[in-house]
Formats: sequence, C-alpha cells, structure tokens
Amino acid sequence: MHLKLAFNKGTLLKQERLLHINVDVIRTVAITAVILLHAANDLTIRQLNVWEIFRWCTVDVYQSVGRLGVPLFLLLSGALLLVPNKVDEPLKVFFKKRWERIGLPFIFWGAAFFAWDFLVEQQPVTLNTIIQGILTGPYYHFWYLYLLIGLYLLTPILRVVVARASSRLIKYLLIIWFVGATVLPVANLLTTYRLDNNVFEFTGYAGYFILGAYLLTIRLRRSTLWIFMTLGIALTAIGTYAIAATIGGATMFFFQEYLSPTLILAAVMLFLLLNKNVVASNPKIESTKEPRRVETKNIGRKLLHLISQNTLPLFLFHVMILESLQKGYFGITINGNTINSIIGVPLMTVIVLFVSLGIIIALKKVPILRRLIG
Repeated sequence: MHLKLAFNKGTLLKQERLLHINVDVIRTVAITAVILLHAANDLTIRQLNVWEIFRWCTVDVYQSVGRLGVPLFLLLSGALLLVPNKVDEPLKVFFKKRWERIGLPFIFWGAAFFAWDFLVEQQPVTLNTIIQGILTGPYYHFWYLYLLIGLYLLTPILRVVVARASSRLIKYLLIIWFVGATVLPVANLLTTYRLDNNVFEFTGYAGYFILGAYLLTIRLRRSTLWIFMTLGIALTAIGTYAIAATIGGATMFFFQEYLSPTLILAAVMLFLLLNKNVVASNPKIESTKEPRRVETKNIGRKLLHLISQNTLPLFLFHVMILESLQKGYFGITINGNTINSIIGVPLMTVIVLFVSLGIIIALKKVPILRRLIG
C-alpha cells in the first residue's frame, strides 16, 4: 500500500499545529544538562552542619536540573525518528544510518575508555572486566548508548504504531506507560500495598520516544510551560531531600530517576518550551511531511549549531575532562573539596563543555578520526 493511503483523519500527526523542531537548542541544552549532572555528582559531605546541608540541597537542585538532559535527548530522538514519512524506510537503510551515527563512535570511544580505565584509573586488566565492559559498557555513561541500541531495534515497529494509530490510541498508550512507569512505583514507595508489576508491561524508555512524537502536536502557553517545568524540578529536588531525610538508602534518588513523574513533567515542559517560538508557518501541514528542523545559520547561533553537531562525542568524551579536573591531572584541581559546589558545579560545567568541544573540533581536523569520533 502506498504510504499516503495508510493515513486517516485520526492519525497522530494529522494535526494543524504541528511544531517544527528546534534541534540545535534542544541538543545544546540537553548536553549541558548532562555535563551539569556529572559535575554535581562530585559532592561530598565533610561534616554535618547547616552550611554543608545547604550545599547538599543546592547540589540536589543542580542534579534535578541535570537529570533533564537524557529525557530531552530521548524526546528529540522520538520526534525526529517516528515521523510518518519514514514508516516505509527499509530496515537495511535504517540500521545503516544508525551504524554510521553511533556504531563507529561506539567502538572508538569504547576502546578509548578501556584504555583510560586501565592506564589512567589503574583498574586491573582481566578477561572478565573486558567481557563485562563489552556487555555493559567500559564506563558508567555508556549505558545511554545501550539504551539507544534497544530503542533503535524498536523504532521500525514504533514508526508503524505512530503512523497508523489514531491520536486517541496514542494517548491511551501513553497513559498506560505513565501509570506503569511512574504512578505505580510511587504508590509502591508511599504505601505498603503492592500491585503485581505484570499488570503493566509497557513501562520502559520507549514511552519517551512515542511521547516525543506526540508532543509535536501540542501547544501550551509559555507561562504554563514555565510554571509546570519549575514545579517539576522543584518537586524532584524536594522529593529527593524528603526521602534522604527520612528513608534514605537505595531509594534516596527515587525522584531523580529518569522515569519519575516529576522528572517527566519537567522534561516535557522544557521540551515544549524550547520549541515554543517554533511553529509551522503554514498551519495546514500534511500528515506525511516530516517536521522541519530549524536551521541556525544566524551568526549569533553558530555556537549552538556547533555544539549540537557534536553532542555524541561531547557526551562520550566529557567524562575524561571532568575527571581530569576533579583529580588534578591537568595540574589544577576543581572538585567539592577545593571549591564550594554552589559555585564549582556550574563553573565545572562551563569549563568541561568548552574544553571538550575544543579538543573534539581539533581531533576532527584529522580525516581518519572524523568518522570515528562521531
């Protein structure tokens, strides 16, 4: 069946107010948030007093903001990949594009972090560590690449769902996802009663992908977006503090999990806010057209575009620069013991972002490294 015959008036993207996608801004905000999160993870409490508790609370807020990075990336990926005109893309073509996007960089940076772990961090080289490193990633932040692989495997199927399903059916699926992924865990945390988890099977990160496509059809007032984004971040930080002060233990960062209701709320509002001024010029957009990426040719936005084009290598490489500064490998040490985290976390974020970007740009001038770096 020809593609345009597969749609009806009820399909998800058959909407009059379909947003364009402000790719450069979203990617830049997302990667900055990821670096902010990792910079904030260095907090140490030296002694229990009012000032140290205040510093912990400040870093709690930084972490709650930084946690928005990964959801933003997932929402953006869903918005870009789950568009109707790509539903008939051959599997071979789709996976070839994905391989070119993350395959070679995954191998290159994986090898680099194996070397970093063994040579710099002085971790013992054993067959078990190598095998386990291949299976789950050589360093802690590689989990995101494994998540992407899993989502890419589902993408051809999710494309069909988004293209063929009605808007009402997509809403139903998102409600099932939200209840199973967020509401049920919150109920389990706050009460002694437990509902069998098998009731909800659709509870993973794939919900973010579908949600990203759905959000292209949503428009809200800027004031509403700001209010609920701030509320989501505040509830994430307050919830984290409340659990730390009462329950503690492994559940301390429950509300900073990527599938927590407060974090989803904040991420959705931020995603819409970053696209707020980017509305289709022609309200009668065909359902088969792909949401157009907003170009950033203006000189004042060239930096955003440069960061946006390098978010993958920035995501993978920045940890080396971050840890080098925290441990003094460059001759200067910036961490929670040398500078108060209230100032140190944003300072570290800016330094790591631009130092990493500068090194990546320099490395890309070597032709053989350009494709490997990402």
